[in-house]
Amino acid sequence: MELKKVPLNDIHERLGAKMVAFAGFNMPVRYSSDLDEHMAVRNSVGVFDVSHMGEFTVKGPNALDLIQRVTSNDASKLIDGQAQYSCLPNETGGIVDDLIVYKIKDNDYMLVVNASNIDKDWNWISKFNSKGAEMKNVSDDTCLFAIQGPKATGVLQTLTKTNLSQIPYYHFERGVFANCESICMSNTGYTGAGGFEIYCHKSQAEKIWNAVFEAGKNENIKPIGLGARDTLRLEMGFCLYGNDIDDTTSPLEAGLGWITKFTKDFTNSENLKKQKEEGVKRKLVGFKMIDKGIPRHDYTMKDENGVTIGKVTSGTISPVLGIGIGLGYVVTELSKPGFGIFIDVRGKNLKAEVSNLPLLNVIARPPKQ
Repeated sequence: MELKKVPLNDIHERLGAKMVAFAGFNMPVRYSSDLDEHMAVRNSVGVFDVSHMGEFTVKGPNALDLIQRVTSNDASKLIDGQAQYSCLPNETGGIVDDLIVYKIKDNDYMLVVNASNIDKDWNWISKFNSKGAEMKNVSDDTCLFAIQGPKATGVLQTLTKTNLSQIPYYHFERGVFANCESICMSNTGYTGAGGFEIYCHKSQAEKIWNAVFEAGKNENIKPIGLGARDTLRLEMGFCLYGNDIDDTTSPLEAGLGWITKFTKDFTNSENLKKQKEEGVKRKLVGFKMIDKGIPRHDYTMKDENGVTIGKVTSGTISPVLGIGIGLGYVVTELSKPGFGIFIDVRGKNLKAEVSNLPLLNVIARPPKQ
């Protein structure tokens, strides 16, 4: 199957990006090096083109009812201009996808879903749309740029009269940005480094991309690829769908009980409520390597007696900490921070320790709404 291309594909290729297949798209994995790009975001400002992500609009008098029935979090609590991290539970205890719900105003929402799950999520949500909410898949027409880092807000402020410092975390405003109308400026991100995500129509994308890089040139702004995006999110302990959460992982096992609200009925809520009351048998934990080594996806996790207790779901070397870090599911009784575990790295049992999340003490995690 031919790979899809984001609207600015040619720009990324001209910038010398190494392009790879990701979620059905031709995407930049790095422009210089993962380390250089990671540290640019942690220390200054970097720009991700994540226009492969999916966006659905859900409108009409039955929009909220549909969102409430298919998502685990309580979207009725949202005010205009607020976003909410949530997930789509399936009917067998797992997760269809994780997503962000944006409330634009009453009866007007936007759902942002993972690129690999656009068709899957559309079909899943549509299955429950029995009351005629107005759904539209606007993914192909929407571009998304994540401008992240401690200097990101200052750079972006030069391009808009909207006071970005007055937009709380997980809130957004629509307005003029880089002389383009009706741009969504969202105080969200997947890095923990601060900054904004900018949603625009694909016809505005190149103008906005160029304006952001011009505004940030004195801060040595850099384009950032998927490689650094993965190490940045892992330092924060943010889940990646397909690795740390999937159709077989419960949100409660994944530490997402805070987005699983039993104040309403939603898909499989009765079984999840029972699971919460009885307690989960395994938990997703973060860990830091004590011995030198790089934990990788699917490496076996063991206890001190060599008994298998789980598998690594995500792992890397933290560019900031300079040590191996990762996420993985272990039996609940071994999930306490400080517990010693071992990772089987190419036949060697290397020592690690269960750690609190985030694995790096930095700026931002989604607010517990």
